[in-house]
This record gives sequence, C-alpha cells and structure tokens, in this order.
Amino acid sequence: MVNAEPLTRAEALAADIESMIVERGLGPGDLIGTMDEFRDRSGYGRATISEAARLLNDRGSVEIRPGRGGGLFVAQPNPIVRLRHTLLTVRKMPTTVADAIAVREALEPLIAADAAQHRSRQDISDLRKHLTGLRRAMTSTDRFMRANWALHERIAEISPNHLAKAVYLSMTRFITDLSEHADPDDGRDDDYLRLRLDVHAELVDAIIAGDVERTMRAVERHHAPS
Repeated sequence: MVNAEPLTRAEALAADIESMIVERGLGPGDLIGTMDEFRDRSGYGRATISEAARLLNDRGSVEIRPGRGGGLFVAQPNPIVRLRHTLLTVRKMPTTVADAIAVREALEPLIAADAAQHRSRQDISDLRKHLTGLRRAMTSTDRFMRANWALHERIAEISPNHLAKAVYLSMTRFITDLSEHADPDDGRDDDYLRLRLDVHAELVDAIIAGDVERTMRAVERHHAPS
C-alpha cells in the first residue's frame, strides 16, 4: 500500500481555494479574494499565500492581479477536456475534471471485476435495460454520453467495495455535473458511437456472464484508443 504524502500548507490552501470557487459558483473573471483576505481567513503568512496562488496560477485555475483592486480571480479556462476520442465542453475547472476522469478510469478494473463477481438477477436486468438505453441514445453524442455514464454508475452500484464505489460515483457525477456538451474529436458521430456501443455491449455481456477475465479484457478494450 502506498501512503500519500501529506499536503503542504500551500497545497492545502490551494485546494481550499478551488473548493471555494465551486461552492460560490464563481465564473471566469470573478474575484475570489485579495491576498490580505486569504491571510486573515487562513492565518497563514504571505509566503504561504503567495505559494498557493502560484500553484493555482500554474494549474490555470486562477489569475493573479497585483496592485489596488487586485487579488486572485477565476481564470479564463480552456473549456475542452478530452475523454479518449470524445471532447467534453465543461463549464469550469477543466484541469480538475481531467483529474476526475483519470481517477475514475483507474478504478474501473476493480469496479468491473466486482460487478462480474457479485451481480444479481436484478443487476443483470438493469444492465440490459441500460444497454438498450445506450442503443437508443445513438442519435447524438450528448445523449450517448449521458446514457454511457448512467450505465457505468449502475455497474459501480454492484460493487461491495463501499469506498471504491463512493469515489467512483462521486468522480462520475462531478464530471457529468460540469460537462455541458460532447463531440467526437474527428466529427464522425456515427462511426464513433457504433464502436463505443460494441465496446460497452461486450463489457455488459462479460459482467452478466460472471467471467472476470473476459471482463478485464473488455475493460482494456474500453480504455484502448479507438
């Protein structure tokens, strides 16, 4: 087991500021706070405040404006995040969305293996219904992605690993909440959606069969560049 190193004070403050942006519903160009306000609120010194601001600026989350009327402002983010061959337009915090995608994908082998080992008759029935919904959603990439996420959430709900399931579901819902639009990166909706439908059909069939090795191969295909 790998133990994560504790956050420095600057890293912890940077995380708090990113959470503040989300909680307040701040958008690009909005003032988050002045350096003096952050010092008074956190109790940290100027060096720690400056380091936290630098970390956020490097991530593209904030813009630092010096002088009177200055402080930390929400940066104008790149609104496009890549999810394999899909381009997601997100409302804010694209770097954090990309991180959530990475965490979600890292957990998928465990989640899928659990589903293959522990699926019930009701789970099997629900997965088949979700797969039917995925087929019906092939009229647009947006609809397909929403149906895709719903299918993966249902797969995750089968897992008896409560921690992995909670993290996976929270990452998925974070991504869906901040995603506004989806497009294939080459503009070929039909070809792309047919391929992704086949990939998900194989994953569902493997889980229903209770075949863990087949499920792992399906997950590998799911993650492979299309």
